[in-house]
Amino acid sequence: MTSCPGSTSGAVIDALKAQAVEILDTIEPGAPGLQTIGDLDLKLALKSGNFGSPDFFLRALAQLN
Repeated sequence: MTSCPGSTSGAVIDALKAQAVEILDTIEPGAPGLQTIGDLDLKLALKSGNFGSPDFFLRALAQLN
């Protein structure tokens, strides 16, 4: 079985029932921080598993905090 690019990120957004997201500053090229819009108030960092620096999520946490 293969998956489409972004299918996991899309599933996360759907599971959270986020109405929409706003794109924030870039954490790394191709991976911006996101802010949910609507009743749910979350900041997210979603990225493909095949790229990103080893400390991506540490950098994302610092930037989105």
